[in-house]
Amino acid sequence: MSNFLQQNYYDVVIIGGGPAGSTAGTLLKKYAPNLQVLILEKEKFPRDHVGESQLPGISNILAEMGCWDKVEAANFPIKIGATYRWGKDPDLWDFDFIPVAEFKDESRPAKYEGQRKITAFQVDRAVYDDILLRHAKELGCEVQEETAVTKVDIDGDRVTTLHLSNGQQVTARHYVDCSGHIGVLRRALGVQTDSPTRLQNIAIWDYWTNAEWAEEIGVGGTRVQVMSLTHGWIWFIPLGPTRTSIGFICPAEHYKKLRKRPEEVYTEALKSEPRIANLIANATSRNKIETTKDWSFLAQRMVGENWFLAGESAGFADPILAAGMTLTHSSAREVAYTILELERGRHDSGWLKIHYEQTQQRRIKQHIQFADYWYAANGQFTDLKKHCRDIAKDSGLRLSPDEAFRWLAQGGFTNDYIDKPVIGGFDPGSMKHVLQKFAKQKAKWQIDGFNIFKLNLKGAQEDFIPQYSQGEIRRIKCYVRDNDRLPIAGYYDLIFKVLSQTSDIREIANRVKVFCQRKFSSAQHARIAFNQVFQCLDVLVNEGWVKAQLDKKKPKLTMNMPEENAYIHSHQ
Repeated sequence: MSNFLQQNYYDVVIIGGGPAGSTAGTLLKKYAPNLQVLILEKEKFPRDHVGESQLPGISNILAEMGCWDKVEAANFPIKIGATYRWGKDPDLWDFDFIPVAEFKDESRPAKYEGQRKITAFQVDRAVYDDILLRHAKELGCEVQEETAVTKVDIDGDRVTTLHLSNGQQVTARHYVDCSGHIGVLRRALGVQTDSPTRLQNIAIWDYWTNAEWAEEIGVGGTRVQVMSLTHGWIWFIPLGPTRTSIGFICPAEHYKKLRKRPEEVYTEALKSEPRIANLIANATSRNKIETTKDWSFLAQRMVGENWFLAGESAGFADPILAAGMTLTHSSAREVAYTILELERGRHDSGWLKIHYEQTQQRRIKQHIQFADYWYAANGQFTDLKKHCRDIAKDSGLRLSPDEAFRWLAQGGFTNDYIDKPVIGGFDPGSMKHVLQKFAKQKAKWQIDGFNIFKLNLKGAQEDFIPQYSQGEIRRIKCYVRDNDRLPIAGYYDLIFKVLSQTSDIREIANRVKVFCQRKFSSAQHARIAFNQVFQCLDVLVNEGWVKAQLDKKKPKLTMNMPEENAYIHSHQ
């Protein structure tokens, strides 16, 4: 082989050096060090980037990548949750990942253990992205910064060559588009996008120095602030001891009607919110306003003959739930696993690709749908009532907690994790609390008041779905019916096995209790797991996998749904 080909042929070429590209590259090199991986980045790091608030699931991926300690050493604020002014209630309320009373003071940098497994970071992307890209390089990825892809050669559905701004041409067996909303490969391949929502927002933001934190919790802990106005909402995200990201989001249609410069709109929004105005009273802005069309979208295709879309090139969900970086890291992890298995040849390539695509599409669509609900429920958007009504109308959505729960849960609870029910970082209990807070109506559990529970697999087909773990993909049995799937994994597997042996609630509860006590040495963790198993049962009843019945001669199950709990509560 000539020197030219040796220098320019790779096993994997990744376009984009942000979190998606760095995550994919790092995991490819961690589990297959022999692979030649090239990461192309058009900019020079470090550089600022919006999208700084994370969810706890990212920390586990950072730990797998081997760079959690590096990120922790950067001393980013610990995100324990968020404070909202949203919905019909003008008062502040909190959504926490960990009860504040249980958050322990501990010196930093800390290890990835205990409470740090269920909290998140608020990151300065200039620092964070640079840490991740350097880490990928340390593991053996070749990184070329200030190198843009200027042309993509295509043969049918196959990428053949990338032409670079430095005059090089590179080829590879696999290409991964991690270029963000620009979608270098997506556009070159002519992949269409859908926008399954009315949400077409514009974001305006700047960075501030010496803004006060709204609250300091323990050592380094805080909450992001999300404050709705009559015409949009403000984010307030501390990124370090002195730096804060502050942005304003409103519908693009409303922004056009204002006929004002972004600087004016931004300044007026911040001044109109007393809580935020207070926090920046003695702060100074960078005075460099940035804007973007913050529009949710979903790529119609995410895989091809030798290419993949990952991160925001595959789709984007409105940032109200801070899910963007979680979607990015998760898809990048799963594309790396998929390529690893394609290289090993142990699974059918079509099966690997279709499940990668289906998982991303379902996950992104679910987050878009959840964001729709949040906007539709916002009674504070007084001059945007029609906007909110239209979102609800398009979705066929009524805002009662039970109807909203059924709508949001359609085919969604097994997209984030296949072993326990979660949507957008919310377990069923947390979601129901949010829904009843917005609707001002009591939410119910599907299993409350029943005592006989029977599996219902009528019309279901057996299938296999991928489980991504320790650098390998395992085929996990599942049942599929319509748009729903029942994975035989984790808590779903436990419920499946227990209901295969008994249908009586007393025996079900006893068996689940024994399982949790054996699995967890801590009584607190065992109790939490016990509750999560029954939340899982509630989801299975909601989706029709389990039939709930009442035998009046036997005691029935009682599920309490308090107004507040330790995770979702009034700000006081």
